[in-house]
Amino acid sequence: MKAFKELRSEVDELTEFRFIDKAQRKKMKIRMQKLAKSGAFQAKKARARLRMPDAAKLMVQAKKAAKKIILKKFYPKYNEMSMMAKVKIDQVVATKYGAAIDKIGKKQIPKMKKAAMLRVKAAKEKSKEDA
Repeated sequence: MKAFKELRSEVDELTEFRFIDKAQRKKMKIRMQKLAKSGAFQAKKARARLRMPDAAKLMVQAKKAAKKIILKKFYPKYNEMSMMAKVKIDQVVATKYGAAIDKIGKKQIPKMKKAAMLRVKAAKEKSKEDA
C-alpha cells in the first residue's frame, strides 16, 4: 500500500501544467489521431466510460475546469487567439493564477464527481440497451 506522501506526489505530478511547443502539439495530435482509429483504443475508451474516474483524474478534470473559468474571466477571446498567444497566456495563467486554479479546482471536485456519475450511469444504460 502506498504512503500518503507518495500518493500526494503522484497527484501533484498529474495536475501540473506542462508547457509544450507547437511542434510537440502537432506530434501529439498526429499520434492521438492514429491511436483513436485503432479498435483496441476504442474498446479501452468504452470500458473507461463504464468506470468512475479515480481521485487523481477527478482532480485533473477539476483543475482543467478551473483553468477554463479563469481564462473565461480574464481572457474572454482566448479561443480566437493564435497558438503562440495561447501558449504565452497559458504560462501567465499558470504562474499568476496557479493558486486560484487550485482553490477553484478543489471546489469543482464535487461537481466533477456528480457529472462523472451521470456519465457512467448513462453509459451503463446504453450498454444494457445495446446488449
